[in-house]
Order: sequence, then structure tokens, then C-alpha cells
Amino acid sequence: IARAYGFRVIVTRNRGLSHARNTGLRAATGEIVAYLDDDAYPDPQWLSNLAHAFLTSDHAAIGGPNIPPPGNGIVADCIAAAPGGPVHVLVSDCEAEHIPGCNMAFRKADLEAIGGFDPQFRVAGDDVDVCWRLRDSGRTIGFCPAAMVWHHRRGSVRTYWKQQRGYGKAEALLESKWPEKYNAAGHVCWAGRVYGNGHTRRIWSRGRIYQGTWGCAPFQSIYEPAAGLVSSLPLMPEWYLLMPALSAASMLALLWRALAVAVPLLVIAVAISVIQAGVNAARTRFVSADRSAPVLAAMRVLTACLHLLQPAARLCGRLSHGLTPWRRRVAADVVVPRPRHFAIWSERWRAAHERLQSLESTLRSDGACVLRGGDFDRWDLEVRGSIFGAARLRMAVEEHGLGRQLARFRVWPQPSIAMVMFSALMAALSIGAARDGAWAAAAIIGVLAVMLAARIGNECALATSALLAPIEAQQQRASPHASPSAEEAPASATTEQPLKPIGVVAR
Repeated sequence: IARAYGFRVIVTRNRGLSHARNTGLRAATGEIVAYLDDDAYPDPQWLSNLAHAFLTSDHAAIGGPNIPPPGNGIVADCIAAAPGGPVHVLVSDCEAEHIPGCNMAFRKADLEAIGGFDPQFRVAGDDVDVCWRLRDSGRTIGFCPAAMVWHHRRGSVRTYWKQQRGYGKAEALLESKWPEKYNAAGHVCWAGRVYGNGHTRRIWSRGRIYQGTWGCAPFQSIYEPAAGLVSSLPLMPEWYLLMPALSAASMLALLWRALAVAVPLLVIAVAISVIQAGVNAARTRFVSADRSAPVLAAMRVLTACLHLLQPAARLCGRLSHGLTPWRRRVAADVVVPRPRHFAIWSERWRAAHERLQSLESTLRSDGACVLRGGDFDRWDLEVRGSIFGAARLRMAVEEHGLGRQLARFRVWPQPSIAMVMFSALMAALSIGAARDGAWAAAAIIGVLAVMLAARIGNECALATSALLAPIEAQQQRASPHASPSAEEAPASATTEQPLKPIGVVAR
């Protein structure tokens, strides 16, 4: 069909989605490269609106909404109302953090400048990766609501399950490349707000109306407040891991009656998921609403089932490709997890942020997950081991005049407070079971408590070792020609000649 209309068609073997996008990028001769998916078709004014958006802005990439067309069938309409569809993430009305791959366009020069799409993303995740790389390079991504495409959703539950598992795999690949974009539990931390149909909402959520002072806002809309930690837990795929854990605790109630409290907790956890799916299905507005009441009721039941199915499929994809809450992010030697102090004397002046950036780059090149401290944090860098523990670093630089500096470092382990409390709880349960004479239950729970405590210590030890390596390497390369006085420098500093400090500026 494309050849019949005079278009150039490029045929290659299947090398994955990113390879296909890069092939089109190399073959394109225009200034703007626009991408569609094979299950999407554009609005007639799609390219005109994109071109106008590029002409009136300096964005490196621009995307728009994708809307499911009517008439695709009952299952497709239900999947269009289910979570997990292609969505955009906006940081403002006209600037985006992420635009989905089914509707995106780039300035060819900017896309080539960052190396195009990463070939490791064969099915999904390529659009998220390229958006993050564009923003990291200092470029911006725009959003044009008029540049719309019609995007068909999956037509069966089986293909929907396969799609969501593929998205879970893509999340695992993205986390391994962008660990700083994910929290310890393995969830991406968007800077903007996620928009799109099918989001699973909290049961007790209540919208807020943007009306302006004294109702003077010109465009009054309903906004949903951001979810907190507790209300977000049932929305996570890992919520499904809680149910097997509570089931195991319920089985242990056969050995120790006190654990029977896990049975109602299991019922509550299952009920929250079911009620949440039902409430979201009841609030759904389908693409094709001109159906009889029994058909609409059946569609709401199917939509509720999809709300329960999607987190399970996403979780399977994440777990099967290593994105687990207990994943290990640090490969280093084990050291005793205790606080340590270092001092490095330098005859060559260097800005404090340059020293920290050098440490950060070294740690990232070694494969560590490194986070920067915020404006109110009492630490500068953190190496995250897993949800069990991490290690932190704080640096202060003393100015000794004539370009001479003494950089002081403090490195300490940072165990997870939640995991420490959970380990203590399990230890207390083990002691309680032993007092009641339930020795089998006490032994099982005690072994789990010891294993958890050992894992916490091991993760803190690995993270501490990863932080120590680049500091010790810098210390070995430190200039031995001059140093501060012995009173000013700790024993670990390089000292040869006494030097009276001229002034001290400590952070």
C-alpha cells in the first residue's frame, strides 16, 4: 500500500524496535523526524500541528495525545479503560518529561546528537530512555495537545497480558540503566504528572477544583491530589507480594495460634485490591457508550478484572528480569559497616562540586546506584545497595590559601529503618513463640529474622565498600609535597611537612 502511493519502503530483518527507529532516522532527509506505531493512525492535521509547534518553540522533541478509536470491540474498549496504556508525563501545560512512542517527533539533529535510540530496548522503554537522555543533555520536550493520533489498544486479554509483561521487562532494563530514576522499591520517580485514561485511582481519593482566588480562574478543572505513601501501596505491583507473605504467615498459625492475626490481614489486603478494581471500573467511561445495560455491566466486570490482572502481569515481567525489591545494586568487596573519616591534602585548588562530581562519575562507572543529596540533606552522595541498606558520604573542604586544600570525608552505613524494625518485629515474634512453647514456629521465624538482619548488614557493607574505593584511590594519588599541621589533619591524611592554616571554610 505504501509503495502504491510513491513512498519509500525499507525492509529489514527483525532487530527490535529501537533498531527500526534508528533505521528510519538514518534514512530520513527532513529536519523533523516523526514516529508512529503500526497500530496507530494520525489525525489529518497531525504533521501540520507538529510542524507549527516546532516552528514556535525550541523543543528538541514534541509529542501529543493518543486516543483509542471507537468501534474496536468490547474487549478493546475495556483494555482502553484499563491501566498500563501509553501515557504522557507533563511538567507543565506545554512541556513534557515523557512522550509515548506512538506519537512523537524530534529535531533530527538533536536526536542524532544523543546517539538515537538505545538498541537494547527491543519492545518497549525506548521512548522513556530517549526522553530522559534528551532532558539530561539540557534539551526540552514539548507537548502539543492538537497533534493527536488514533491508537488501537490490544484486542484480547492474552495480548494485553503479553504487552504488560513486556512493559515490566522494559522497566527492568530502564532501572538497570537509570537507577537514580527509581526508588529503592523499584518504582520510577517522575518529576511531572502522569496523564491518560485507565489509571488506577485510590478508593478514598477526592478531586479538588482549580477555581482560582474568588473563583476567577478562566479554566476551572478537577484535579486529583498526589497520592501519599500509604495510599500508593495498593497501587503498586509489589502489593501482590504481600498476599503470599500473609498466606505463609497464616499457614504458620497452625504451629502458633498467635499468628492467626495474619488471616484477617490477608482478607483485608485482597479486599482492598478487589474493591479498588471495582470502584475504578464503576467510574470508567468507555469509548463506545451506546450499548445496552447488560453489555455495559459485563464490560465493567471485565475492566475490573483487567485492573487486577495488569499489576500481576507487570510484576511477572519485572521479577523475571531482575527488578525485584530485594535486588542487589552494588558489586564490591565486603567491609565492616562502620563510620570512617578521611582527609586528603591537595596543593592544587579544586571546587568542591568538582570533587563530588568526580566521585559520582567513578561510582557510576563502577555500576553503583548513586544519588545526590538535596538542599536540606546532611549528606552529599548516597550509594544505594537495596531496600535493606545504603551508605552515605559527606564532604567538607578547608581552604589553606595559595590554592592548597584539605578535603575531609565522612562515610557511614545507612541501614533501612523499615527493614530494621521489621527484623526486630520478627525477632520479637520468635521470642514470643518460644515462650508459648511453639518451638517450630519460633525456629522458622527466628531464622528469617537472622537472615534479614544479615542481609541488612551485608548491603550496608557492600555500599560502604563501594564508597570507600574511589576515596582511597584519591588518597593514594594525593600530592605528598605539603600538608597541614598534625593538629589539623587526621591520621589518615597525607602528611609530611607542617603548615599553618591561613583560613578555614568548612561546609
